[in-house]
Parts: sequence; C-alpha cells; structure tokens
Amino acid sequence: MKLKTVTPCILAMVAIMAPTSLQMAYATDVFRFEGVGPVSRGMGGAATAFDVGAAGMMTNPATLSLMNSGSEIHLGLDFVMTDISAENKTTGEKASSDSHAHNRGPYAAPEAAFVYRAAPLTLGFGAFAQGGLGTEYGRDTFLSRASGNLNTGLENSSRLLVLNIPFAVSYDVSEKLTIGAALDAMWEGLNLELLMPAEDVGALIQGGRVTGSLLPVLGGLPDLRGAHFSMTKDHPLASGIDAWGVGARVGAVYRLSKDTIAGAAYTMESQIADMEGNATMTAVDGSAGQIPLRGKIKLRGLQMPAHLGIGVSQRINEHWLVAADISRVFWESAVKDLKVSFLADDGKTIDIRLPQNYKDQMIYSFGVAYRTGPWTLRTGGRIANQAMRSDTVIAVIPAIPTKHASAGFSYDFSTASTVDFAYSHAFEESIDSPTTRLVHSQDNFSIAYTYRF
Repeated sequence: MKLKTVTPCILAMVAIMAPTSLQMAYATDVFRFEGVGPVSRGMGGAATAFDVGAAGMMTNPATLSLMNSGSEIHLGLDFVMTDISAENKTTGEKASSDSHAHNRGPYAAPEAAFVYRAAPLTLGFGAFAQGGLGTEYGRDTFLSRASGNLNTGLENSSRLLVLNIPFAVSYDVSEKLTIGAALDAMWEGLNLELLMPAEDVGALIQGGRVTGSLLPVLGGLPDLRGAHFSMTKDHPLASGIDAWGVGARVGAVYRLSKDTIAGAAYTMESQIADMEGNATMTAVDGSAGQIPLRGKIKLRGLQMPAHLGIGVSQRINEHWLVAADISRVFWESAVKDLKVSFLADDGKTIDIRLPQNYKDQMIYSFGVAYRTGPWTLRTGGRIANQAMRSDTVIAVIPAIPTKHASAGFSYDFSTASTVDFAYSHAFEESIDSPTTRLVHSQDNFSIAYTYRF
C-alpha cells in the first residue's frame, strides 16, 4: 500500500489495523458489509437513526452526536466463513471455493476509530474495511479447463478489499436536529486469477469488446483454447493491483420526540482511480502450450456505489428499542463494464470490456434490542433484491446473498468499557449463468471493544 501521501493520523490508524488483518472479508450486499460494526450487524444492518457507536461515521455520521460527551476509542474485527461452490451445468462437476492457498478464508477484516464529542460538535476519524470479496477454486477444477477440456493447471481465485478512512463531523443545529458529514480516503486492492475459455474470448471479440495490437497475435495461434489473467500478491493487505480515491457522505437525525428518532443519509459514489499493477496474461494453445506475457495492467469500472438510506428508531421503554432502515444502493451506475487494459513488456496491448451491468438494490433492515443490567441483547434481519445478472455473473465474483438473520449482544464491564458481539448468517442463494450454477451462503462474526474517557 502506498502511504507516502497519507496524513500521520491515517498512518497511525493503519498501523493499528495492519497486524490484525489476516485476510480479506467477503461482503454480503454485493461488495458491501451488511452493517458496519457489531451493534448495527446485530440489528440486521440498521444504523441510520440510532447510536451504533463510532461505526456510525460509515453509515450516517450524524448519529455520532447521539453518544455521550467525551472521547471514545473503538477497535473491532470481523470474521467471515464462506460456503461457495460452482457447478458445471453440462457435466454436473462441482468446484468448491476452499482453502487451496493463502489467498482466502476464514477471512478477517479490522476496524478502528476515535470519536470526540463536546456538544454541539462531534469529531471522529477511523479506518474500516467497507467490504470486498474472496474466492479460491484452486487449479484442478473444471474452471481451470480451457476449451476442448484442456487441463491448464491455472488458478481461479479473487480477493477484493475496499478500505475506508473516514474523517467525520456532526453538529447539533438545535435540540431536535443534528447534521453530519464524512470525507473518506479510500483504497481498493484486487487479487485476481481468471481463465477465460476461447469461446468466451471469441464472444467478446464478436461483440467488439476486445481491441489492441495483441489481438492479431492471439488470432495467429494455431489452436487457441483460452486466456488467463494473473494479478496476485500473497499478502494479507497488499494486492496485485490497487488504487486510491475519495468518498463522502452526509446525514441527519431528527428527534421527533424523546424516544423517537428519524434519520437519513446519502453516500456518494466513490471516485477511485484505475487500479494498476504487474500482471501476466497467459495464452493457452492446444499445440504451442502456454505462452505467458508479462506486463502492466489497469482495471477500470469498479466503484463503490452511491447509497441512500432512511430510518427510524423507537425506544419503547427503558429496556426495549426497535429500529428499521430502507436503503437504495445504486449499483447500476457504479458497475457496468469491467475494463481491463494490458500492456505487455514488448509494447503490445489488449483491451477487454467485461459486461457486468449490475442492478440497483433495495434493502430492508430491521432490528430489536433489549437492555437489562450490563447486557444488551439484539436480533434483526435484512432482505434485498438481487444485484447480479445471471448472464454476466463470473464464478470468481459470486456476490449473490440477499437474505440475512443476525443476533448479538453488548456487555458493559463499566461505564467506560464495553464489548460488542454479533453473528450474521447469509442464507444460501443460487444463480444460474448460461454454463454454471453458483451457490453461496456464509456466516459472519463481528466483535469490537469500546473504551470511553
């Protein structure tokens, strides 16, 4: 990760995170976590209109003003265990995304933040893994066979990490209204190993989606069976290709009464530069064998989407709290084509546009919390529509779960010290591409410690 231009505060936060970052975590609202922090996660991802702690700066920064005066340090970790498989619809063969290498699971993603409140002003900054994806199919499944059932021994895997470093502020305009905003530095990194059989390459060529001076070279091979792209670093955080960018969000909460709060927040679509790095493109030929070409690669067209959320929370009495959010996630404008540009060391180029055409999502989140003594118990659920399209989904990017159930708790060791925990289950979801059936479910555990002073 390139840190030369990052402020000392960000460097300190990343230094806290780096030793605990084991592997990337797989997000469940496509590439986004279904709630940031264990308080929101335990409530089905609802977070727009009640106090979810320092993690609120990632959803609705105005909720930071719902905390008590003083300072707060937040340290957390998410663990994600996935169950992903791909089935060849013609032969019935199955490929399981499993621990074939050091690229994947069980995944862990860290979070850390600091918040200071001196009413009417609240300030905060942090570092959170916003989401990503991860698969590992290995080298010996049907996904590693080129056209004509040619075994290549080439890997199929992925690991995307999106890291947000938000600087947040909220301000009490009146006793009822609070507004907030956050500006994020964002880092996006990708490891990818992908084999494209010759028929897939041919379909892209016929559709005008492949251009460049390498195209005649590939066409001149006697028996082209496929092309493989490799851009991977075996490292917990650094990736084969990466880029920096910015993001931002604004939000507000309004106290309808002492026990009723309404909230709204809007996160803008990220502005992340093209991911770049070293890569190898291997042409697979039935006669000439494997021909690796080394060079530089760029990937464009993978932004984190704009997100609009509204929510309400109701405190029924001193024990019970209920909350609900409705969100619209604008994937359609964020991910249309994945644009791959490869520049070989000999100067030849190839440009490929992989169609994705994600669909916008509506997400409905709800949760209930019960407080007794030092304990707060939570449960919730989350339902969304499918954002992926069956005709363009890729086996190494099966971000398809849409239904979740969650439960969690908080325990106050004292007024200054609290541990939060949440468990979330993504129910099994399947999607059929023209040649492959993908199935995905997973379990997510989130734990955090908060110290107030």
